[in-house]
Amino acid sequence: MSSKQIIRPASAPAPVGPYSHAVRAGQFLFCSGQIPLDPATGQLVAGGIREQTRRVLENIRLLLGDQGLDFRHVVKSTVFMVNLGEFAAMNEVYAEYFPQEPPARSTVQVAALPRGALVEIEVLAQYPESA
Repeated sequence: MSSKQIIRPASAPAPVGPYSHAVRAGQFLFCSGQIPLDPATGQLVAGGIREQTRRVLENIRLLLGDQGLDFRHVVKSTVFMVNLGEFAAMNEVYAEYFPQEPPARSTVQVAALPRGALVEIEVLAQYPESA
């Protein structure tokens, strides 16, 4: 059985439950779903789906950056939305973070998300062979 390393970046918003920000297992980093919390205040950011998607992806950037990774290392993402009618707006912002060779992705509509968020995104990233 491989060992796992719990990742808790000080710069990331505190988890809203009993889970880790991310877990490294072998060459993979499993990032918990991120909601649009402002790391400075711990509060949900103001605005609609665009602002919330941007904040979620910036929170993911913090997790990846803590491990010396970036969005190019993401191999899979899952997007949870409370309204798929806003898919196009979310997708425009998402595309800014994955301009080339985007990861595999699933997008699903859910009844609700923590703290009343409109979007939550989780990612799986792969460390370079030398890491």
